[in-house]
Formats: sequence, structure tokens, C-alpha cells
Amino acid sequence: MSAFLRLVAWLLALALVALPVVAVLQGWIGAERWPLRTLRVIGTLDRVDEQKLRAAVLPYARNGFFAVRLEDAQAAVARLPWVEHAEVRKRWPDVVEVRIVEHHPFARWGKDQLLSEDGDLFPVAGAEVPASLPQFDVDAPAARTADVVALYNEASAMFAPEGVRVREVSLDRRGSWSLLLSNGIRVVVGSQEARLRLSRFARLMPTLLAQNPLPLVRADLRYTNGFALTWGEEPGFGMTSHSAVENRDSGFDEGQRLLSADEPNRILRIPRPSRTAAFPNPESRIPNPGLQT
Repeated sequence: MSAFLRLVAWLLALALVALPVVAVLQGWIGAERWPLRTLRVIGTLDRVDEQKLRAAVLPYARNGFFAVRLEDAQAAVARLPWVEHAEVRKRWPDVVEVRIVEHHPFARWGKDQLLSEDGDLFPVAGAEVPASLPQFDVDAPAARTADVVALYNEASAMFAPEGVRVREVSLDRRGSWSLLLSNGIRVVVGSQEARLRLSRFARLMPTLLAQNPLPLVRADLRYTNGFALTWGEEPGFGMTSHSAVENRDSGFDEGQRLLSADEPNRILRIPRPSRTAAFPNPESRIPNPGLQT
């Protein structure tokens, strides 16, 4: 037998041995003989939908134990809502094992993201977001997450004694802060001394609310010697339709309301306590530096 014929014979023998192995590994044959029947989930799923998990794994498990593409299955599981990390393995003879670490949401971040307790941002798409989460509206890089969370936690501790929660924290591109409290008060803080301003307002807020039956809707803390407060509508009285004014000399922001001439002005400036000058006071010898950012 010539060398060429011996080579052909060896190649045919090798093919007869290798082709069945390749066929099994590629799922061409053997899927019915060695099927994957069991999906085993390690850990507790609090937020990941189990039906969606099965649907993500099934297309890759149909080829049987030897042909299942674990990396592709793992990538599909990792794309599910609430999944922070996923591992997919196979166990003889018929088990696909999935280990999932879920995101634990801390707050909404803008319109289409959530912030996890670990400080990671992940998409909202497909996730059922708890209504109790605070809203963070941040016109700043994601690197500011630590700053936003720190201010939120400190502000929450300041208002908690009165049973008031912080619902929203906003930070614009100029670094100016504002909050929305659970009692409906919008608190404009500004960019300077945010924690000091919030602490002063939190101490005064119970007294302010107790002294005025009207709902407080806005508190502007960007003043050195006081607050600019906007009170809501008194029951039985309506606001005039053209009442928005801009008066920077008086310290009012655009959009603060003045009532008609027949009604008293419900926008009040309230002095801060303890060694600060009352505001406004035209007879005071202490100059008013005006609105600060």
C-alpha cells in the first residue's frame, strides 16, 4: 500500500472517530439522549422574574448537556433586569445551575437609571421600580453619586425627627442643590453651605408650620439673614391668574406669587434665629448682602 493510501485511510479513521464527538458537542445529535431537564437557582430571587430567567436560559439548554453554550447563556441572564452578576454552570447529568447576585436599589437616578446600594448605576428598562425610592435628578457626571447620596443621608437625618422624608434631591450643572420633602415643601438650597442651611431650616421648620395655617410650598435658603418662604393657597381663596412676578431687588425668585391687591401678601421672609439679623428690616444697620447661590 502506497504512502498516499495509508494517509487517506488514517484520515478516514480519524474522521469516523471525531465526527460523532463534534456532532455531540455542537448539538447536532445527542440532545435527546443527554437533555438538560433541571434549572437550579442558587440563592433567593427577590426581584428577578423566574419566568424571564427560564426564558433566557432555555434557548441555550436545548442542545443538551454537552452542547450547551454556557458563556452565551450567562450573558443572556446578565442582561435581565435587576441582575448585577450571573454565573451559569452545568452539573451532570441534566442540571443547569444559575447563581445570581441582584441589584439592591437605593434611588432613582434621572429618568432611565437606578442607583444601587453599592453605588452602581443600572437601567430601569423592564424593572418594576418600588414607589418608595427617592428621586435623584442630577445634571452632573456619575462621579457625583457619592456627593448626592451623602447629602441625601444627612438631610434625611435632619428632617426625620419631624417624620418628614426627603423625596427628591436635585443638583444642577452649576452645583446648586434643591430638595423636595414628603410634606410637599420644595427647598432651594443653593451651592454654598448646603448642610448648614439645611440644618438651620430643619430646626425652624416645625415652628414655621405651627405658626401659619397655610401650607408651605417653597423655602428658598439662599439668603444670609433669612429664608424666603412661599405659602400655599388658603382654603376658600383662589390665586390670581396673572400672579407670577420677578423682583430681584426684593429677593423674590421668578415664579413666586403675589396675591391681588384685595388680599394680603402671603410670601413671607422669616428671620433665622440666634445671632442673625431679621430680614428684611429697612431700619437695620446690618447690610443685607442679598440672594446667594
